[in-house]
Amino acid sequence: MAKDELMNYEKALEQFEVVIGLEVHVELNTNTKMFCGCRNEFGGEPNTFVCPICLGLPGSLPAVNRKAVESSISIGLALGCQIAPTGRFARKNYFYPDLAKNFQTSQYDEPIAFDGSIDVEVPSGNVFTVAIERAHMEEDAGKLTHIGGATGRIQGAEYSLVDYNRAGVPLVEIVTKPVFGAGAEAPELAAAYVRLIREMVKAMNVSDARMERGNVRCDANVSLRPHGQEKLGTRTETKNVNSLRSIERAVRYEIQRQAAILAKGGSIIQETRHWHEDKGSTSSGRPKSDADDYRYFPEPDLVPVQPSAELIESLRAKLPENPAERRKRLQGEWGFAELEFRDVVNSGLLDQIEETVAAGAKPQSARKWWTGEIARVANAADKDVSDPEISPAHVAELAGLVEAGKLNDRLAREVLTFVLDGEGSPSEIVAKRGLEVVSDDGALVAAIEAALVGQSDVLDAIRDGRMQAAGAVIGAVMKAMKGSADAARVRELLIEMANK
Repeated sequence: MAKDELMNYEKALEQFEVVIGLEVHVELNTNTKMFCGCRNEFGGEPNTFVCPICLGLPGSLPAVNRKAVESSISIGLALGCQIAPTGRFARKNYFYPDLAKNFQTSQYDEPIAFDGSIDVEVPSGNVFTVAIERAHMEEDAGKLTHIGGATGRIQGAEYSLVDYNRAGVPLVEIVTKPVFGAGAEAPELAAAYVRLIREMVKAMNVSDARMERGNVRCDANVSLRPHGQEKLGTRTETKNVNSLRSIERAVRYEIQRQAAILAKGGSIIQETRHWHEDKGSTSSGRPKSDADDYRYFPEPDLVPVQPSAELIESLRAKLPENPAERRKRLQGEWGFAELEFRDVVNSGLLDQIEETVAAGAKPQSARKWWTGEIARVANAADKDVSDPEISPAHVAELAGLVEAGKLNDRLAREVLTFVLDGEGSPSEIVAKRGLEVVSDDGALVAAIEAALVGQSDVLDAIRDGRMQAAGAVIGAVMKAMKGSADAARVRELLIEMANK
């Protein structure tokens, strides 16, 4: 794959206006699939959650999942959309190797929700209003695994395996209108928008919202046009990006790639593109089809969806707290400064910190652990910090052990590593590995006396009020006891010994 030429980001922004559009796919967490009774469950042996309906066998008839419809309406309401009094499904015809019936049941000209908007705050604190064109119901495709080749993609593969377990899982696709005016913050806006959608559907409990599992994924559309030009530029669509960091990087890359082409008088091809996380680049997929190319026609086996006004209002009444209002409330309850709280929001760890506080931790302590040590460990392991192998209850327990003086920060970090390795809860690990802070005066005095050998002047210095002299002894005691000594108690004992 030839390496793309990229223009300097700032220079690209000087020459071109950035226009983005985002299509977010949200997998719903219903018990069964969209049009059949097969289990909607992540994993499982390949091709075990299938039946004649989701395999499209002759004579099989689909039926709409009522819960999926209700969840879709709830998402539309949360996005400020109008809910259609009637909507119908359509067949989207395309070569789908991962849909056995070779078409996707979706919605075309009559989506369940349309014309909404949502305010999105980016890391700088700027707020952009993103207009929602539509949110429509459809089914997910299966999973292809390409065997052989160097990239894991179909190009160069020897053969492909298909798992239809995911085929037919209910999806809501949320499509924005073109987003203008984000400028240099377009990549950050794209990531912040998807983060907000993820927070929203998770709070509503309509999706597990785990991006690493594909529960939420984004198709990012990017186009450029010279400043002052009215006509939109040709767009590319980077498909199925499934991490916030990757969304931001993919949008930034496309801006720089397209700018380099346009500056040399070239043309942008309307196409889908693939994001390569390892290389930090996109590559060409296929020419992008327009709606006419999919040959939509109404699904003859499904009746129109006609939600009653009473159902819509009952679902509206059940909506959780608005994300912006929730953030404002939590900031006030926790007493965080504006910058502190913005760091929490930008970290994507608001839910984890809130659950940790609810489990008994102090807000500042919960923030410190999640955005500090846990984030560091996750980054070192190249994992999404919002999905570490530790629960908010464990973090609250760890913070409580530090608060009670049973662990110091060094020992707590060690305990955290063992928790992440799956050895058990913090208390279990402390007991099993004997990691509790040593506060026994007898053991501490013995360690202090050993450290004072050759440093008899330390006690004289302490008597004279020069407490900095105690640092060397405290450090020696901590080293001798492998970090398990209660440093505060060591300091107290030194003062007592000096004043005898």
